[in-house]
Amino acid sequence: MSNAATPTDQTGAGTVSASGNIASYIDHTLLKPEASEAEILGVCGEAAEYHFKSVCVNPLWVKTVKTALKGSGVLTCSVIGFPMGATPSDVKAFEARGAVLDGADEIDMVINIAAARAGDKGALVDDISAVAETVHAGGAILKVIIETALLSDDQKVLACQASVEAGADFVKTSTGFNGGGATAEDIALMRRTVGPDLGVKASGGVRSLADAQVMIAAGATRIGASSGIAIVKGEQGSSSY
Repeated sequence: MSNAATPTDQTGAGTVSASGNIASYIDHTLLKPEASEAEILGVCGEAAEYHFKSVCVNPLWVKTVKTALKGSGVLTCSVIGFPMGATPSDVKAFEARGAVLDGADEIDMVINIAAARAGDKGALVDDISAVAETVHAGGAILKVIIETALLSDDQKVLACQASVEAGADFVKTSTGFNGGGATAEDIALMRRTVGPDLGVKASGGVRSLADAQVMIAAGATRIGASSGIAIVKGEQGSSSY
């Protein structure tokens, strides 16, 4: 896809000195299952107005978002195996293929969390690879949600290592649906583990410009939030999704 991320989308962690620069980090997100078409289109309008990096939605809405964002420069992002990750890898790959065919430029998949907790790196690599191959074949990029709130530090490291080995483009902290969200400590751990070349996405609980700047300083190169407008305006948001 022509809008697939370049290496500059994935690196360059540091600080953002003004709220006007933060929008390009933000995946403007609406993943509530009850979201209506009007709400989805509203998020697209906001993303185009504020020049967010992407709009992230459930697969049901990818075609709608792609059409609504045409010509805006804002990417279309969707989630796979969401929010539990407890779906067979071939089903995740099938779901991802459909989302990419519908127009998704980016895919955020949830890992096999049970495998991470069991220390089964091979199963994690297989799970992520199945989706990565499908996503990359369609010209899109893959972000891997490791669900940090459910893992120990050793398990987080294992999941990040598996993501690198499987060819992911990003690792991401959280779905926002399974308790807990992004912390600066987790972002720093993930950045140390994946090195400088992969993206790191902080998601869940990032509600203000100050929150976002802390995550970026820790190593994040993308922010997933439903409070994108509040972040850009330097205000406090109400929720992570």
